Amino acid sequence: MTRRRTPRTSVIRLTTGHAARTLNHPSVRREPVLALDFGATSVLVTTGGPVTVEDLEFARQLAREAHRFARSLERSFYGLPDGRGVAA
Repeated sequence: MTRRRTPRTSVIRLTTGHAARTLNHPSVRREPVLALDFGATSVLVTTGGPVTVEDLEFARQLAREAHRFARSLERSFYGLPDGRGVAA
């Protein structure tokens, strides 16, 4: 992945809650789809055709950042040493 060359023109904020969920839809005949559901709004992540090296790198980057996001939430929720949360 390369660094962003153009500035952001808009941001969509999707917050989690009881209706938020993620689903992986693997497929043998088509490209896989990752669904991020936020109640009435869904974001589908897939490729534009046959899977490429760039697609694989993006998926790995997405997984790394999702893991870091989860760890940050854990630190905040449980109050781990480098977090700001309250001890559980």
